[in-house]
Amino acid sequence: MSDLSNYRKSYEKSALIEAEVDANPLMQFRKWFHEVEAFAGIEEVNAMSVSTLGLDGFPKARIVLLKKYDENGFVFFTNYDSEKGKALLAHPKVGLSFFWPSMERQVIIKGFAEKLSEQNSDNYFDSRPQGSKLGAAVSPQSEVIPSYDFLLQKLVDLEADSQQGDIHRPKHWGGFVVKPVSIEFWQGRPNRLHDRIRYRLQDNMEWEIDRLAP
Repeated sequence: MSDLSNYRKSYEKSALIEAEVDANPLMQFRKWFHEVEAFAGIEEVNAMSVSTLGLDGFPKARIVLLKKYDENGFVFFTNYDSEKGKALLAHPKVGLSFFWPSMERQVIIKGFAEKLSEQNSDNYFDSRPQGSKLGAAVSPQSEVIPSYDFLLQKLVDLEADSQQGDIHRPKHWGGFVVKPVSIEFWQGRPNRLHDRIRYRLQDNMEWEIDRLAP
């Protein structure tokens, strides 16, 4: 067994104060996202963990890329027939989390996942590079396959078939929007006394703001 008890880090880069946060958590998220985006050395700022309850009853988290966020929620795309897609359609309660270690920040989101409209999914799919379109079309995501060469051959076959025209979005591939009901902003602080500011959506659609103990 590996003993990791000596792994230590003091968090000292910033603070999160109630009087300074935005009343709207989506605006606070935008502020943090832009600050992290401008911070040198952070790759894929839009990488987030998506946690679902699988059809087998086990929770599962995986990293996906956030493609849009606005007042409606957080948008990402996947294969609806994948393990992740099936889990979200059966159990739409979902957890999202962003970890930006270079700025000692996390954002933790609870919400409900809904399928994006076909038009919005079409629009995003059409904006993708040709290779990404082909990859989405040929991959039976989460299914057992015989080999990597199996995928490559499917890709070659589809490339040949698509020489005369563009690739259209497969009906089993599209977007989800996660509509948040809780958003927590976590800022590392010295002595493990971290800042945790949580927004909760109320019945009147206003956001209640609380400070949580670390």
